[in-house]
Amino acid sequence: MNLEWSPLALERVSEITSYIALDKPSAAEDWVDGLFKAVVRLNLHPMSGRKVPEVGIERIREIVYGAYRVIYGIDERAGNISVLTVRRGSEMLRAEELEL
Repeated sequence: MNLEWSPLALERVSEITSYIALDKPSAAEDWVDGLFKAVVRLNLHPMSGRKVPEVGIERIREIVYGAYRVIYGIDERAGNISVLTVRRGSEMLRAEELEL
């Protein structure tokens, strides 16, 4: 499987990292490193995340990393995994964030 990050997902990671860095830059580095390591495992286990409850579509899944949800889509025919967005667990998910 090929793993790709959407521009929105990368933008969200950048925003979150910048926010964490305001308090402690080393914690921001650790957070982003851990996030990317957590997501890389999807290459071997794309179905390891759960279906996104509010969507209920098999190919739209999520893994939880700390207080954040990493939402991704699977296109098995094309062999792609697309990280669609990263959201704080308490934030509402918007439909436009789920476009593959």
